[in-house]
Amino acid sequence: MITLDIRLIVVDVDGTIAGVSNEVNEPVIRAIEAVQAKGIPVAIATGRMYRSACRFHRAINSSLPLIAYNGAWIQEPDSGKIHRHIPIAEEFAVDLLDYLEQPEWRAELSINFYVDDTLYVRELNVETEIYRQRSGITPVAIGDLRTLAPRGTTKILAMGEDPTIIERLWMDLQLRYREGGLYFTQSTKTFFEVTHRDATKGSATKFLAEEFLGLNAGNVLAIGDNFNDVTMLTYAGFGVAMGDAPPEVKEIADWVAPSVEADGVAAVLERFVL
Repeated sequence: MITLDIRLIVVDVDGTIAGVSNEVNEPVIRAIEAVQAKGIPVAIATGRMYRSACRFHRAINSSLPLIAYNGAWIQEPDSGKIHRHIPIAEEFAVDLLDYLEQPEWRAELSINFYVDDTLYVRELNVETEIYRQRSGITPVAIGDLRTLAPRGTTKILAMGEDPTIIERLWMDLQLRYREGGLYFTQSTKTFFEVTHRDATKGSATKFLAEEFLGLNAGNVLAIGDNFNDVTMLTYAGFGVAMGDAPPEVKEIADWVAPSVEADGVAAVLERFVL
């Protein structure tokens, strides 16, 4: 019998509370409402940009700050107060763009550049249109993304149709920046995401639990489905991986839930909290 003292629940969005429909299913909303009625707040931690994530924050009626950009941005939607913003240093952003835009990669990758919660791209194409439809955010085509680096880049996202290219990127860049400075992760097989080394879901969840609410890791239940959730799942006293998560993510979890399409988050909350 597992005995838990859960006082904070943190959930990812894509692949966790939102699946193919890009909406939160009613059973998940009902389960979250029941948890909140017990006095346990529920927060969102997502790789999405802040503006794209706000509708999910509203859907679950969260009373807590929203964790966006994999932890690089924490903001209260009601008051607008930004608790944390950790951008990528200008020199790293420029160097990374130089690497991603070399001939070997340029034709294979579409680059998203996030500054001041605005999405910038080199050019509009099929990939940016697909991203626009799911995120609800219209990108701004600017050509040379380097011109934005001095303003503070919150996140850089490289999208490629071939997962093997994303895997190679991860290996190459881990070596290139092995002295630190950047955090690399994936939220899907075709998304390679980069933030400041201190901007992770784990560090953001720790901030929310310990500094904002005065709790400890043992009071946190976290639920996610991909590599960008690993730091959050390992920080939390009880970390849950979704049924569709990669094997490596399931291995570090304390429990594996049903898939997002089977309303796995509702199953977690009913079993361990309600």
